[in-house]
Amino acid sequence: MEATPPRCLFLLFLFTCKLSPDVAAEIQESSDASSAPQEPVRLTGVPAAMEFIAAAEVAVIGFFQDLEIPAVPVFHGVVQKFQDVSFGISTDPEVLAHYNITENTISLFRLVDNEQLNLESEDIENIDDTRLSRFIEINSLHFVTEYNPVTVIGLFNSMVQIHLLLMMDKASPEYEESLHRYHKAAKLFQGKILFILVDSGVKENGKMISFFKLKKSELPALAIYRTLDEEWDTLHVTEVSIEGVQNFCDGFLKGKRLSENHDSEEKTQKVEL
Repeated sequence: MEATPPRCLFLLFLFTCKLSPDVAAEIQESSDASSAPQEPVRLTGVPAAMEFIAAAEVAVIGFFQDLEIPAVPVFHGVVQKFQDVSFGISTDPEVLAHYNITENTISLFRLVDNEQLNLESEDIENIDDTRLSRFIEINSLHFVTEYNPVTVIGLFNSMVQIHLLLMMDKASPEYEESLHRYHKAAKLFQGKILFILVDSGVKENGKMISFFKLKKSELPALAIYRTLDEEWDTLHVTEVSIEGVQNFCDGFLKGKRLSENHDSEEKTQKVEL
């Protein structure tokens, strides 16, 4: 059997976690949720566009040379579905040139890893609500991204190869404060480490927890993983603190390991469960 490239092994493992009806319903409910109607911000001038992107963890901008094309009403239509995403629209030639836009394009900007992801021109011509929503759902990475079978695609499309996972029950009394500190720590490693939240209260996430040789009784815990060579480490935490997360990440970046080594054969067996 031909060996699978190391970067793909963990991804293949993650895709064995099927999207349950409950999780699917939760994602759909999140997408459909809307409060006050919002409209994309009109961006005129490069400084305004730069400020808009810098102020949002995830920004989606429609760069249109022609506002009469079918993609424009589709773009306006999805704005209500994503309350945690900032939407802008621009027809300014200088703005388009600044972001290397030469034709009608919809771009997603991620502050967490400074990525600009563009929908190709052929996709724009055939875009509909479902396709555009899917593009945004998959690629919307925040400073802390909650793991589910949709967001995992975007996580592994990122050029950032080190992922930190906080495994914790969202129903626990300490969750809100822990997430707040975890989010603050994430900003210290922007562009270096992707911070992920794994809700241990979700049954389907049990396989993710066991992958790192952890039990529910050992949670909350941190697990850090490098996709390039599959090196990983774990740390049980009684309290999530900014300093504790920072020290754990710094140690891994410097090559320090807290847990035992895991050889490639063992990791391959786990992936092929």
